[in-house]
Amino acid sequence: MAKKIKTETVQLSQIVGGGQAIGNLESGKKIFVWSGLPGETVEVIITKSKSNLAEGVVRKVIKASGNRISPFDKESYLSTSPWQIMKFEYEQSLKKKLILDAFEMHKINLTSNFDVYTDDKIYNYRNKMEYAFWWDKEKASLDLAFFKRSSHAKIPIQQSSLAMEDITKASKRLLEILRKRRASGSDLKTAIIRASQNHEVAIQLYVKNKKFEIFSDDELSKLDVKQFELIYSEPKSPASVITNKLQSFGKGLHDEILGKDFHYSTEGFFQVNLAVYQKALNDMKNWVLSDKDTIDLYSGVGTIGLNIGAKNTKLIEINESAFSEMQTNIKNLKIKKAKAILSSSENALDEIQSDSCVIVDPPRAGLHQKLVARLLEAKPKRIIYLSCNPTTQARDIEQLLQKYKIIFNRGYNFFPRTPHIEHLVVLDNTIA
Repeated sequence: MAKKIKTETVQLSQIVGGGQAIGNLESGKKIFVWSGLPGETVEVIITKSKSNLAEGVVRKVIKASGNRISPFDKESYLSTSPWQIMKFEYEQSLKKKLILDAFEMHKINLTSNFDVYTDDKIYNYRNKMEYAFWWDKEKASLDLAFFKRSSHAKIPIQQSSLAMEDITKASKRLLEILRKRRASGSDLKTAIIRASQNHEVAIQLYVKNKKFEIFSDDELSKLDVKQFELIYSEPKSPASVITNKLQSFGKGLHDEILGKDFHYSTEGFFQVNLAVYQKALNDMKNWVLSDKDTIDLYSGVGTIGLNIGAKNTKLIEINESAFSEMQTNIKNLKIKKAKAILSSSENALDEIQSDSCVIVDPPRAGLHQKLVARLLEAKPKRIIYLSCNPTTQARDIEQLLQKYKIIFNRGYNFFPRTPHIEHLVVLDNTIA
């Protein structure tokens, strides 16, 4: 018997940091809603209900906001870019408001004259996509797919409007080969496809069958990529986890950032919107102290420290793959005054000294408490803090303001059509 769908009419008031709109159910319980905008009256399918809150998704718009538009990816936008439903100008204003709100929660009043930078390219900007696979049992046909938001269920797709065109073309070539093989959906897990600015493409195909047939020379030729890797991934593990590489063809990608050439792995962390990222780097460069050693924490493959670091630069990174790529980049770029250190940031505290400029670009969880304590103890002259989560950034900066003051901040729309926000804050030591 099919599960009964619970619906309720809700008036939506505002959008919160996670990207959902908030309303109240008849019971008074708050509900967080996807696909809704402030000021709208909507019919909501309730997907989750707890004692103090509920979650849902809009089934029908009864009274629409003037900021609502039709999404490009009508069937799948909620999986990848739930803010396709709003005008871009409104998205920009929302992201600024969410930054201000995050800091106001910690009683930090940012000046309202800062902007959220965008290059106005709101589609076809992503240089990396991850696809699942959809197997239609009735038609015995294979398609690419995305996971439905907050679900293990999948939805078949033709393409995503966020992906670079090189990625879309490569995904169709891969799918054509798999269909011709009559590859079983039960054998396939995911595919990561990445493209560089010079139109080179790398593909990693993750499979659940250790004996999956490797790609022939003819198939590799038809893929037309710089690198292809066939990877067995333990079926019970999370998606796109490398257990064993069954086949490797070609070499990895590289991209130029601020005039320097960087190598990176297909699966590794590397910014997905390089045009906007380079603007952020140039802004950060303006605040690097040229007469101080630079400490670059959470440094990845080194695109921040190796580009804008001054004097001697130490780069701290815990991921071994990223660390290896960073060492390669240091060697290829011939930067003699750069030192790569394999460590978590919280275990490299002695590297932070008072006579230094510290750059941090942490994951969404923000700075480790040990690191915050060390910054307050060592009191480096300047801290340059780039964040992908203004909420945790504001939490950290509330503590740092014991001995620091904010001298600059700016937002960046790295991920148009999504709720994700990047925010830069520069802090100076107030202790003489």
